[in-house]
Order: sequence, then structure tokens, then C-alpha cells
Amino acid sequence: MKSNRTASFNLSAAFLALTTTFISACSTQPPTSSNPVAATQGQTASANSLNQLRVVFPSRSGATEVQTKANAIAALLSTELKMPVIAVIGDDTAAVEALKAEQAEVAFLSSRSALKAEQLAGSRLYLAEVRPDYSGGHTYRSVFVVRNDSPLQSKDDAKQNLEQLRGKKIAFTSPTSGSGFIFPVGDLVKQGLVENRDRVKEFFGEVTYGNNYAGALQAVLKGQAEVAAVSEYALKAPYITPAESQQLRILHAISGVPAHGVAIDDRVPADLRGRVMSALQKLNEPANNALLKDLYNSTELVSIDHTRHLAPMQNALKQAGMEP
Repeated sequence: MKSNRTASFNLSAAFLALTTTFISACSTQPPTSSNPVAATQGQTASANSLNQLRVVFPSRSGATEVQTKANAIAALLSTELKMPVIAVIGDDTAAVEALKAEQAEVAFLSSRSALKAEQLAGSRLYLAEVRPDYSGGHTYRSVFVVRNDSPLQSKDDAKQNLEQLRGKKIAFTSPTSGSGFIFPVGDLVKQGLVENRDRVKEFFGEVTYGNNYAGALQAVLKGQAEVAAVSEYALKAPYITPAESQQLRILHAISGVPAHGVAIDDRVPADLRGRVMSALQKLNEPANNALLKDLYNSTELVSIDHTRHLAPMQNALKQAGMEP
């Protein structure tokens, strides 16, 4: 159990932005409060005795109608677990805060946020998402992308490959992106080309951020940057069009980026945790698989070892001189 938890937790601004919808297959009535967050807070005593389950679904880039899709999954989980399930929508920061504050028991998280959830809330990742556009199944590649007509050419040696980027204009995805910043910077450090993230600007001629995959790739397509750092799957729709994708190529790739997954709080007893995992993996079955695919384009949830799965992210953060 977490020693830093208190009954009177002051919700962060991120968590205050959450919206909640009550889903139940057990004839339990939804909260009547007009404030959905306040209604969820009022259920704390019941939820902490685990008479119901709250699951946070992040509103990721490219994901649409997340609340509606999350509600459908919550309804399935409610039926399988025979207990009320609440679908909560919020970003990764809000999800970690919710786990820490005992305002949620389960959350879909990115790998960096999963490390933060372990650190602050004792939660662990038990399932990882598999997607058809992940080259490693439940891992994918971080890639440096250039235009087809770029004079930069891929080389067999990783250091020589990256050395070509010295003095060039680069568009990272964002300073917090795993594949769009942390892994690329970690690899530059690993190859001895930069000391840490604070010295990146000394290596490149210009550093900008696209704020998302599409923005970073558009910078290259428009000639505003010579190279972009993104996830391998960003070279497809909905991030860019097929015609735009044909104008780009991968210069250098870093394998092993951990896929997003499902974290379960340490307050959930082992027997219930097993039931939750089994219920979530019902989404792998043909009859339910569309629910999972429609949400985040994942086709399967597979069991993973938390430490082993997240080790590459832990290493990349360390190399880049960053914290989880």
C-alpha cells in the first residue's frame, strides 16, 4: 500500500478536467450529482472497498469518440466482472494522479507514465497493446525520417548514420514523447554524439517541436526541417496521407520502444487483478475485438512482465538524463 496517500487528496488541475460515465451491468444506479468528478469522489469509500472499478482511458492523438468507445468496453468489463465499472477519460498525467489519489484502479498508460505510476502509486503494467503497425508486436520503432530526395543516406554503422545529422535542422515530436524525443536523444547519447538532452541543441543546427507526429513530419515535408523523429506508425494515416508518406523514408531506426499498456493499482487484490486481466483479454476474442481496435487501433492485449517490458524506456530516460 502507498504511504503517501491521504483520504483528503487535493485533485490536480489535470484530474479536475476528467469526465466520467457510470456503466453498470448490476442494476446499480448512476451518480445523481451534476458534477461528474464530484460524483466520482463521492464514491471513494465504495470504490476503495472494490465494490466497483474505475478505468482511465487516455484521449490519445488520432483517437476519436473515446468516451463512447470506453463506455462500451466498460460495459463488457462490468458484465464479465459482475461489478459496476466506470469509464474515465483523461490524459496520462491525470491517469497517474487518479491512481495515486485512489480515484482509479486501472489505467491505460504509455510506458513513461507507467514508470511514473509505479513510482508514485505502486501501480504496475500487466498487459501491453499489440498493433498491426508495430514492427515488434507489443514494441515498435522510433525513427529518424527524411525526404526521399535528402542527401542523407542510411549507413550500416549506427554512429555514422547519426553523425550525418550534426548541424542539421530537426523536428522532434515533443519534449515528452518516447519515440519522438526520449529514444532518439538516448541513442545519440549512447553513440557518444551528445552528452544529454540539454546539449542536443549544440549537436543540431536547429531544434523544433511539431507537438505531435503529424506536425514533426509536416516540418520535413514543407522543408522547414531536414529530419523528424517520430514513431514508425506515424508514416501512415491518420498522421499523414499515402501521397505524403511516399515522399519520406526512414534514415535510422531504434527498436524496442515499449507499447502502451494497462496498469493495475496495488490496492487491487491478486484474485481480482487476475479477473480484471482475464476480462480485458476478452477483448482479444473475435466477438469483442472490434471494441479494442476501434479504441486505439490495437488488436490484442498480451500479458507482460512490468520490469522487462519497461526496461528499454527506463534505459532511454537514463541515457537522456531524464526522469520517468
